[in-house]
Amino acid sequence: MVPLGHTPERRLSDAEAIMWALEADPALRSAFMSVTFLEKAPDFGRFRARVAEAVAALPALDHRVVHGPVGAPGPYWERDPRFDLDFHVRRIALPAPGTRRQLLDLAALICRDPLEHARPLWQFTVVEGLEGGQAALLAKMHHVLSDGVGAIRMSSSFLDLTADGRRPEPDTRAPAAEVPEVAATGSVLAGSLGTVRSVAGQAIGVVVRPQDLARRAAGTASGALAAGRSVGRQLAVVGPALSPLWTGRQSLALHFEVLSTELETVKATAVKLGGTVNDVFVTAIAGAVGGYHQARGAEVADLRMSMPVSTRQNRSAGGNFWAPTRVLVPTGPLDPQERFAEVHSRLNRTKSDPTIGLTASLTGLARNLPAPLILRVARQQVATVDFTCSNVRGAPFDLWIGGARVLANHPMGPTAGTAFNATVISYKGNFDVGLNIDAGSVDDPADLRDRVAGGFAELAAAAGA
Repeated sequence: MVPLGHTPERRLSDAEAIMWALEADPALRSAFMSVTFLEKAPDFGRFRARVAEAVAALPALDHRVVHGPVGAPGPYWERDPRFDLDFHVRRIALPAPGTRRQLLDLAALICRDPLEHARPLWQFTVVEGLEGGQAALLAKMHHVLSDGVGAIRMSSSFLDLTADGRRPEPDTRAPAAEVPEVAATGSVLAGSLGTVRSVAGQAIGVVVRPQDLARRAAGTASGALAAGRSVGRQLAVVGPALSPLWTGRQSLALHFEVLSTELETVKATAVKLGGTVNDVFVTAIAGAVGGYHQARGAEVADLRMSMPVSTRQNRSAGGNFWAPTRVLVPTGPLDPQERFAEVHSRLNRTKSDPTIGLTASLTGLARNLPAPLILRVARQQVATVDFTCSNVRGAPFDLWIGGARVLANHPMGPTAGTAFNATVISYKGNFDVGLNIDAGSVDDPADLRDRVAGGFAELAAAAGA
């Protein structure tokens, strides 16, 4: 509680306030994590010093969420008067033999544990003792602090361009209109609250100009009608999720899986099939979940996917700038090229949805709803979604952390009531996928991972890439 007479530093945005209200339900919490593999153990003292510099440069990292006096608007961001860097930056070691499976299981446990509300909402854990002398960084952050795009930009404050510590230059360029960004490390909540604008992530290859959509929707009668119909379609999504295997089996247990494929192959596949990298990603996931169901005698023609769309118009670090979308993706037994064409068509329609430019005003209205009502609507909307996809663009060159070269970086977006969250980040020549899976819903996570890898290979083969 903020003492009477205290002046909080900044009120949470409408989207952040709604995310914070949903923290009351463990199933709807929206913390996310990245699992970064390093070629060796980093210099922990040097890494800790870099994070200390980042905290000094980025006020969000030493701020916590507090509530104002009864009846006052809130909640607020306030500097933690007892900020302790050593609470947020930790170092542990795996017991022998230090397998990748051990690391992923540890990461899932850390990700599942709630962040302490009395402190800033992030935690970095360096894990040593991996096989082959490798190490890892588990970076956990609450979505109320940042979406995935902002989190990637925040990470530049403790990343190096060389082993000896040369740092990335801050990107102060004005964003070009054609820069493609769609949601990042987003949870289903970004699509779940639909018309009341929920919670939660940047995808590659999707060009969205929300300001244009907003003007289009508000500036003409036909645009207003289109926006009204779009809101109606979102409100009409009240039926349950479509998976006969996963619906109603959600739990609070997490299981992490990772895989990587070649980015150039993904790009070549997209070009030859006449779409985008994001189309390839979503098609691979759709084919994988379709095959997973078919192998268990539960064939289903479509499943509903949540896909947050970035509306960020600046290059700032941190913060949340996204719009919610939900879309049916084809999961039936289709030829890979047919599935790709259908995914491409449906995603294009989704990107043109007039409500993308209207969500900010809807969020402001939703913020003022009673917390129990927000939770009720969120639970109802989450129950309509089968899984989540999001996509983040990373660095196309080598990065180092405390003198240790980054080998791969797998993002884990929140499941938030769905069967799994598939998030991908491009790093150097790799397309690194993270699968954050609800262990109660998906009974064979390794099979799902293998089918996703097979989905990328199947598409590449179909395209001759």
